[in-house]
Amino acid sequence: MILYEYPFNERIRTYLRLEHLFRRLSLLVPRDHPVDHHYALATIFEVMDVGTRADLKSDVMKDLEKQKQALNGYRGNPAIAEKVLDDVIGKLDGCFATLNNLPGKAGQTLTENDWLMSIRSRISIPGGTCEFDLPAYYAWQHRPPAARRVDLERWASTLAPLAESIHMLLRLLRDSGMPQKVMATAGQLQQNLPTGRTFQLLRLRIDPALGLVPEISGNRLMVSVRLMHEEAGDRLQPSADNATFELTLCS
Repeated sequence: MILYEYPFNERIRTYLRLEHLFRRLSLLVPRDHPVDHHYALATIFEVMDVGTRADLKSDVMKDLEKQKQALNGYRGNPAIAEKVLDDVIGKLDGCFATLNNLPGKAGQTLTENDWLMSIRSRISIPGGTCEFDLPAYYAWQHRPPAARRVDLERWASTLAPLAESIHMLLRLLRDSGMPQKVMATAGQLQQNLPTGRTFQLLRLRIDPALGLVPEISGNRLMVSVRLMHEEAGDRLQPSADNATFELTLCS
């Protein structure tokens, strides 16, 4: 099954983008080839670019506190295991504390490294990190893989509190939804959202054997899914077939 996710607000959209970057980073750093480590460094810079939002850190901390208060409301519920509840709240507290101790915005300490910033200023230029432009960076790429990995892990560690907090918040958000099987009639699905609830994330799982790609749109009142299929020339066209898939709304 292929999982697609659609955020209903800008805050969750930012969280998903950061999660995507952190996952990419976790795949690239353990590898050995200099090209992989080049793109790992580029990913760190992308995280820093996303993290320049002035309110990102405060948004994440507010959401951590909001989740903690919501979970504390379950205390005394016989259907809830107190130990599991304590463990989750403890992790939220830990994320809040480490993020609160992080100076400034995401990766701010890295901006004090002139060597890294020289690479950052040229990495978006096509071919801008060639050996004649950045000889010191070229020399770094010829170091042993283990040595490069130590550097990358050290630089990425400054982003770890944000990564852990984003992972925790998205996991709790995803766990809040209940999957349901739905059918798109003639390739289309429109569904009114329940009144009185605010949803933040839509999750859609579809069988890749169907050869369909969902185009999702939505707001606080309605969600719409249009299924597309690929034709010759790599063009996507609307599907006219009925198809079933799994839909989850998370609040």
